[in-house]
Amino acid sequence: MMTIGAGSSEIRPLRVLIVGAGIGGLTAAIALRQQGHDVVIFEQSQLATETGAAIHLAPNANGLLRRLGIFAEEFGANLMERLVEYNAKGELQREMDLTEANKRWQHPWLLAHRIDLHNNLKRIATAPTDEYGAIPLRKASRVAWVDAESATITLEDGTRLQGDVVLGADGVHSVTRHAIPGGQVKAKCGGKSAFRFLVSKKAALVDPMTAKLAQHPGELHIWYGADRRIIMYPTSNNTVLNFVVIHPEAESAADNDDTWGQQGNLEKMLHIFDGFDPCILKLLSKADPQTVKVWKLLDMDVIPYWHHHRLALLGDAAHPFLPHQGQGGGVAIEDAISLAVVLSRGTPIHEVPERLKLYHDIRHERATRIQSFSRMIGEDRTEKKQLDMTGFSNYNFGHDEFDNSTQKLREWTWNRIPNPYWRMPIAFGPMPGPRQTHLGVPRDGTNSTFTTASIKFKTSRTVLQNLFPPGRKGWRFTAPDTIAYASFSQTTLNKMEWLGGSGYKHIGLYIHGVEYAKDDGSVVQGTYLPILFESLTDPIVSGREELGMPKLYTSVDVYRRSNSYRIRTGWEGALWGNFLLEDLVEVDPSTATGALSGEADAGILAYKYLPKSGRANKNVAAEEYAIFDPYADEVPTPKPQRVYTAKKASIRIDALDWEQLPTLHHVISRLAEVPVFEVVGAKLVEGTGVPDVAVAGPIE
Repeated sequence: MMTIGAGSSEIRPLRVLIVGAGIGGLTAAIALRQQGHDVVIFEQSQLATETGAAIHLAPNANGLLRRLGIFAEEFGANLMERLVEYNAKGELQREMDLTEANKRWQHPWLLAHRIDLHNNLKRIATAPTDEYGAIPLRKASRVAWVDAESATITLEDGTRLQGDVVLGADGVHSVTRHAIPGGQVKAKCGGKSAFRFLVSKKAALVDPMTAKLAQHPGELHIWYGADRRIIMYPTSNNTVLNFVVIHPEAESAADNDDTWGQQGNLEKMLHIFDGFDPCILKLLSKADPQTVKVWKLLDMDVIPYWHHHRLALLGDAAHPFLPHQGQGGGVAIEDAISLAVVLSRGTPIHEVPERLKLYHDIRHERATRIQSFSRMIGEDRTEKKQLDMTGFSNYNFGHDEFDNSTQKLREWTWNRIPNPYWRMPIAFGPMPGPRQTHLGVPRDGTNSTFTTASIKFKTSRTVLQNLFPPGRKGWRFTAPDTIAYASFSQTTLNKMEWLGGSGYKHIGLYIHGVEYAKDDGSVVQGTYLPILFESLTDPIVSGREELGMPKLYTSVDVYRRSNSYRIRTGWEGALWGNFLLEDLVEVDPSTATGALSGEADAGILAYKYLPKSGRANKNVAAEEYAIFDPYADEVPTPKPQRVYTAKKASIRIDALDWEQLPTLHHVISRLAEVPVFEVVGAKLVEGTGVPDVAVAGPIE
């Protein structure tokens, strides 16, 4: 057995074996090569020539080809501009100018020659690019059997080849489908067949009887009988008219059951449509009898799964389409692009089965729904039957499978994150922050640095007590004294992994000797934090939503000199705070606490309050409770390296007014009311290790 790839847990380009070199298989090969994977295509025919005459490249499919750098206009595809419908007698029933409708779609609706599209896909796939080599296309390589679990294919000559993924793009009579549970179904004729052929547009124009049917570029005509119809539209730069002539299968049944490439009979076709408008019959008669071929229109029961282990199906192998919407090739292209997105560059090999399931989950419902639309449109016409053609078109065209699959892959990735953290805006996935990466991986603050300047002072217990959460029970000072102690503490953080190695500053009022009495009578003691200002929005948002810390913005400017440390705080140029430490003297670091508040308390007490949205819910909390951040459980533990004490320190707060501090005056005016009876200590601590505060949480 030749091993083209084998399953493992390593990450490397996937070895993808594609069975079938039709439009879906070639598109998948090109797209997967762009993802950096190693692709090999196996085609049962000698020339791998796509059968058929023309193909709709509706906006949903054309846009995907354009993403691959394939512009069908460059090889003759022309714009779909008009739709005209007649009854069998040639009486006009409806006409639509699609010029304005085309403006609704991001990409044009094109009518392409199927052979030209197929040949260009084959040319692109088998030619090297600047970055990747040519994709091997092994012709005359009919696959006899597939082992989905080992991603192994066996050719008719006995050759066995193994990859990481097998994609079955081998059409309506798929061999690969039989390796899928529930895939042992065969396509069957639903009672209709179609003659397909081309007629020169010039031949129509030179005949006065038929010229009116070919006078407009990009015009699709349909003649409806009760149980038969004729569809005609131009392709190849509007030089060729493509015909799909649908009728009851029994009327053109051949002696054999070969449904592909069977030569029909021009006279038989004209007889079948005897009684239709003489103009269209005259145009049909211009077909070369040797080119008129008839196919049974095959349909198939929906199979429950398109994937099994390392095998996935796409295109007609998964969902044969009736031709009534021109979406068969387009949906195969969508399948191919979805697979390339799901099997993105860097896909771990062990994830292949799960990702193929994701592909199935993304694509199965949409393809099945479009199949059902095609069946409805193809049913015999009655006056009572009303079809939502606009709704069908909107669903088909208004879809970009690259963007859709990309989002589904994102959501799949998010759902696999062991510890994601969701906060607004959730449309973009779990949030990175101080405690986790976007993928939920814990941050490491061991090498982050901090410089904390704190000024501890004696003040009024009553004034501080007034800063407890108003009307909420459980908050009190541990000691009954009339005086209390608080600190203004400012920290400069740097080398923060979650900020790309940069940092920010914060300053807060820390009230010492506070406790919170729980409902069960036990108490939690710590330092109460009524307000914490920060100089960067990111930690403010994450700290408020993830932790419940009472954070607001202020500017924090620090002036560090050899013997002094000055802090100025403000908002939009309005300076409200001035904090000064002077005559700094370096002391033994072992005398310093590791807490960033500058005090050796048990932890931080705070109160989380998030309002419920909407005016009708004014004063209603969505979340409200006391929280505690115990220092003993913090990781990593801060490590002071240099410590300085200040012989002199001062605090000066100016409340300013509402004009100068339109969003902060109510806060700063309260801080200005806090009296400084006596500065009892001031110090500066420099060190490494910044805790992520992940242990902060509700007290009860």
